[in-house]
Amino acid sequence: MRAVLNPLLFIAAALLLWSLWNEAEAQPATNAPPASQPVMGPLERPAVWLTFGLDRIELLRHRPFADIPLWQYLASFIYIFLSFYVSKFLDYFIRERVRKWASKTVTKLDDLLIDLVRGPVKIVAFVILLHIGMKVYDWPDALAEFFSKSLKIIVACSLTYVVLKAIDLIMGVWQQRSTTPENEQFGKQLLPLIRKSLKVFVVIVAALVTSQNLGLNVTSLIASLSIGGLALGLAAQDTLGNLFGAVAILADKPFHVGDRILLDNIDGTVESIGFRSTRVRNQDGHLVTIPNKTMGNATITNVTRRPNIKTIMNIGLTYSTPAEKVRRATVILEEVFKPHPMTADLLICFNKFDASQLNIQVVHWWNSTDFKAYTAGIQELNLEVKRRFDAEDIDFAFPTQTYYLKQEPLPTPVEGDRPAQRS
Repeated sequence: MRAVLNPLLFIAAALLLWSLWNEAEAQPATNAPPASQPVMGPLERPAVWLTFGLDRIELLRHRPFADIPLWQYLASFIYIFLSFYVSKFLDYFIRERVRKWASKTVTKLDDLLIDLVRGPVKIVAFVILLHIGMKVYDWPDALAEFFSKSLKIIVACSLTYVVLKAIDLIMGVWQQRSTTPENEQFGKQLLPLIRKSLKVFVVIVAALVTSQNLGLNVTSLIASLSIGGLALGLAAQDTLGNLFGAVAILADKPFHVGDRILLDNIDGTVESIGFRSTRVRNQDGHLVTIPNKTMGNATITNVTRRPNIKTIMNIGLTYSTPAEKVRRATVILEEVFKPHPMTADLLICFNKFDASQLNIQVVHWWNSTDFKAYTAGIQELNLEVKRRFDAEDIDFAFPTQTYYLKQEPLPTPVEGDRPAQRS
């Protein structure tokens, strides 16, 4: 490829030098124009350097096609060729500058910028140079209008391509940061849907704007799309609400698949998160389906994300227990619970005289969220408390009620009264 381009560059450079030499030879000795030749203003006189001196060749002044001289075709070809390489050099220069800047950073943003500017800069620069060339050379109105509209379409396609590529890059970064093994379903289902929806929206907007720039009347089309969108939004109101609820769950991440959550009267484990609903397996084993719109507006308690397991126990002693034994009971509880390796914190207090017991409150924090290990560990601790209390002859209280019956004295019999006779 380079072996072919080098001769072409040499030919273009030779033509440019020859045009400059020919231009110098054709200039009169004096700077004043001939009396018979009208003076042309700067806007009426074409740029001489873009003719490459080809207009000085008598053979190339013929106008065989569309009343356009041959030299203009050849000069346009040379200009397009040079514009292509100027735009390519500009693209290379920008990418190298961005790459040098990227080498000084450790983030991935610079790499994404390099991928984003690769290609579109060259196309846009090339189109701008072609647009300038159209203003310099004299083309028929129909052909000039065709070229103008074609260049507008190319620019619109290039900018749309840049926006679509930017969407891919942004969604890729979002997917890398938000997708975890717990919410892998979001990355596989919801993010591609969002990416496609954004791309469709960008393409529709680009098509409407380009059509407007080309002189087409898109007002009626926009009105029709607005009415259709309103009807669709009203018909699919609940579906869109559930979809936006899924997006809110993805962005806020109140829970993941496998977490235990509390929602109103639902207590269960999240099994799946879909576009329309979230499925939770409750404690009875039933599968509960909750619309994402409800999930997005509800107050959710994530039990799995608690740092530890808190236990509140109320241990009752009988009222016949002496004060020293009550104090000894609190010491035994502290000796049992506090040395355990899974005890994160502990609070023991003889807090109240209950209706049928002397109440000792124990607040214990288990330093783990493994519920099976917690139940096994707390059972061993409770058994140890029972053994120690039995050894110290400390009695547990149980709910009791004492009824006091008041006996009224019998009435004193009056003299003369006789017991009733039975018949």
